Amino acid sequence: MTRWKAIGGAALLAVCAVSMAALPVRAQAACGEIVTLDTHDGTKAKYSLGGVSKNATVALVLLSGGGGFHNLDDDGCPRYLKGASLNRKRPLFQGSGFATALVDSPDDYRGREGLGGFRIRADHAADIGKVIADVRRRTSLPVWLAGSSRGAISAANAASRLKGARAPDGLVLISPVTSGREGAYKAWVAQTVFSTDLDEIRVPVLVVVHADDKCVRTPPHLGDDILDKTNGSREQAVTVTGGPGWNGGMSVKACKGRSPHGFIDQEAEVAAGIARFIRGGKY
Repeated sequence: MTRWKAIGGAALLAVCAVSMAALPVRAQAACGEIVTLDTHDGTKAKYSLGGVSKNATVALVLLSGGGGFHNLDDDGCPRYLKGASLNRKRPLFQGSGFATALVDSPDDYRGREGLGGFRIRADHAADIGKVIADVRRRTSLPVWLAGSSRGAISAANAASRLKGARAPDGLVLISPVTSGREGAYKAWVAQTVFSTDLDEIRVPVLVVVHADDKCVRTPPHLGDDILDKTNGSREQAVTVTGGPGWNGGMSVKACKGRSPHGFIDQEAEVAAGIARFIRGGKY
């Protein structure tokens, strides 16, 4: 199921030549080069930059769901959230000619709740903007922002607030959190992508959901509603079908990456569709 809303012409992405400085003797890291940035209130955050080559055409900044804390190792590989949807798709994006930047949580949000309610704050958006600007500087490529599950809240928050060199060139929301729980013990559980100023988003927007997603926070029928509020220059909402399905009803357990929520066994199909949209076509 596909829905289009186009405003103006479809922008063509420029292919930029990339010149990278020589890496240290340990050469290319297993997952990516670790980059550490200064973030809000004197904190620091890391991201893992991989897939950078002379053939790369786009850079994708990846924001995972859950707590958002990957605990990246020295080789740029995640110790936590290894099974997250974007982590599994990362090598597929790189194989499509995209550089990727997997963002870890700042050092003051690495506890059990991870990013928690920080995802909708202005200083979180500003931190993501620093990553976008740094990736753009290092690669000289257009930079898109992709967020999955709760990571979609962070992505929408950033895309709605950031301007200029720190703003993304486009936005991809994958299994976005659209249904919160009011009155929960943790107040931030009520937050969704609708907690952000979606109407401020002007860049191209792709929303991808799965018809069999049984996660209570990401009901697939609400995916289309996001595009009713955004003002993207080019927009598409996609409902993916197929895959192994889910044995059980709506639950929090169904929110894990290795389920329809994370497009299990359909990673290549979904990554290819996202790549087509980013390049200016249909999913």
